[in-house]
Amino acid sequence: MSHAVRTPAMMRVRLAVRHTLAALQHERAEDQRLRPQSLAEQTPQRPLALVALSGGADSLTLAAAAALEAAAAGARIGAVIIDHQLQPGSAEVAQAAAAQATTLGLAPVIVRTVHVAVRRDGSDGATEAAARTARYDAISQVAVELGAAWVFTAHTRDDQAEQVLLALARGSGTRSLAGIPPVRPLADTVLLVRPLLDERSEVTRDTTVAACREVGLDPWQDPHNADPTFTRVRVRNQVLPVMQAELGHAVAANLARSADLAREDADALDALASKLCDAILDLTHVPHTAALAVSALADQPSALRNRVIRLAARRLLGTQLTRGHTLAIASLITDWRGQGPIQVPGATVSRRAGQIVFRAATSAR
Repeated sequence: MSHAVRTPAMMRVRLAVRHTLAALQHERAEDQRLRPQSLAEQTPQRPLALVALSGGADSLTLAAAAALEAAAAGARIGAVIIDHQLQPGSAEVAQAAAAQATTLGLAPVIVRTVHVAVRRDGSDGATEAAARTARYDAISQVAVELGAAWVFTAHTRDDQAEQVLLALARGSGTRSLAGIPPVRPLADTVLLVRPLLDERSEVTRDTTVAACREVGLDPWQDPHNADPTFTRVRVRNQVLPVMQAELGHAVAANLARSADLAREDADALDALASKLCDAILDLTHVPHTAALAVSALADQPSALRNRVIRLAARRLLGTQLTRGHTLAIASLITDWRGQGPIQVPGATVSRRAGQIVFRAATSAR
């Protein structure tokens, strides 16, 4: 039995937040150390983190833990609540969450209302995506307005397991199998951070529910979390329970750990591909074109070669190549028989004079 299993639920959440704040403060200190002194002096000494709070067990527990850990970490903790107006009484739910945040000691506490275009054709995925976009746009705006350094969201290890299953169903690559990133940019000066994905603390949905019971918090039950029209809800309530019944209750934890391992590999390969692409990508010789030296890619492992191809296309075209397009371009390097140009979205790719040349469609205008 692991140490995390024996630890009370709220303490496990607090440990996840503590680990996260310590890492963020260390990175912030390193960043300030490298800045010119005049800029470093302008940075507030106690950075602000905003918890994206819905009032559900996950985010409410995160808010409580962050409030308890903030002072020792030298940080301030506030909250941002988004009212999507997708359910009757949503304004009251948002205000109740704000009241809970204030009671827990978070400040500032901001409520924002957004408009989400609801699809009337039964496309729940489109509505869900629109709600997500509106939510993160509003959260980002609030964070920038308040000068927040970080926004915390309450994704747990269970959310990570569900994300891995969804990626597997799509036939995705290593980056998608790496699941929800623990940290990513939200705005130019703001990071989006998921403390409860911390591998050491093993915080699950059951953990946050138990933590609420331990400290007397009353979480909101979102009816959307039980609506089977949403794909993620079906994965959570139908697919994972069957897998656990047939393969053991460790399935979700194992899927989340697979994401951790996949992320390590994806990060390493992406870094190597970026370095190689920087070294060999020629963007200067003809407008609207990019070229890669065949000799620099021919002997590379396919995982690295394909990443460089996709990265070159993204830098020139701003689009993501499909697996099929990537393999077709790679064949110009590894299986060259004089074949003609390959059409990909927004460009033509051909082999000429020992180079793979991407020519954007705008060059023909």
